[in-house]
Amino acid sequence: MTTLVIGVDGGGTGTRCVVATRTGHVAGRGSGAGANVLSAADPAGSLHSALEGALSGQDRDRVAGGVFALAGAGSAPERAEALAAEVWRACGLPGRPVVAPDILAAFAGATEEPSGRVLIAGTGAVAARISGRAVVARADGYGWILGDEGSGVWIGRRAVQAVLGALDGRGTPTALLDGPPECAIRDALVEAPGEPGARMTPEAVVRVVQAGVAEGGPAWLGRFAPAVEAAARLGDEPSLAILREAARRLVATARSLGEEAGPTVLAGSLLTEPTLLADLVRFGLGGPAVPARDGAAGAAALALHRTAPEASEAPDVLAAHRRLIA
Repeated sequence: MTTLVIGVDGGGTGTRCVVATRTGHVAGRGSGAGANVLSAADPAGSLHSALEGALSGQDRDRVAGGVFALAGAGSAPERAEALAAEVWRACGLPGRPVVAPDILAAFAGATEEPSGRVLIAGTGAVAARISGRAVVARADGYGWILGDEGSGVWIGRRAVQAVLGALDGRGTPTALLDGPPECAIRDALVEAPGEPGARMTPEAVVRVVQAGVAEGGPAWLGRFAPAVEAAARLGDEPSLAILREAARRLVATARSLGEEAGPTVLAGSLLTEPTLLADLVRFGLGGPAVPARDGAAGAAALALHRTAPEASEAPDVLAAHRRLIA
């Protein structure tokens, strides 16, 4: 009878689950809404939905173990452990799952190597040094007020600052203000857009941004990162300067962790999609980097290593890991 393992990647906007065999073949997949243990509206419901979807048609008594990689777990470990155990029991699974940092699952979802570095840049930004499939050091990830340097929110905030500088004379003209639709963020910063007499003033921009962040959280600022990318590709110097500084800060974050034998994994939408920022970061790191692929498969791979009846680094376990994340 084939043994199964489970991997769950619970992020801020979505949750994915993978059920895999001991040989690294995917037996089922499921998904749900966001499961950040600090900010999601119903993380238990999201996890339950993803897990049930992946387990459809599977013999649950065959499950040997699972790893839940949950956003926010580092700040609320007890809540994350209780949440994972609650959902595990509700799905009728034997034993108890392990909660692991989502950054570790991102690394394991890109490589079967046990050690290396991982740099994540999406809405937020964080880096970690991995040794023996464990996070041994972290840098940044402190949130948009105190850190997350080079992240989508950081870039969005700089974009608004560039617009304010162009409006009040401190800065230079920018396509972020007057460029083509894919670049300009003007409409998103105007009070009552489309109404007769609607004007863009620095004071109005400040009010719009404050209201946007109050309603949508700091991720509201991250919506401007694609416009910065588009404007930079057109040669807009303020946008290019933003991306160069973002890359410099992200590279500094990764390098602050020191060297670790093994690959550097790049994760997060800003570094895994074909962006100028990703190109700048790779150049700044000065070496090859592996793009992250599937955090849920990475969590399942971690479960493979944890439940292996033989040595965790045995050739057949590593081969199963490679197959699972291919």
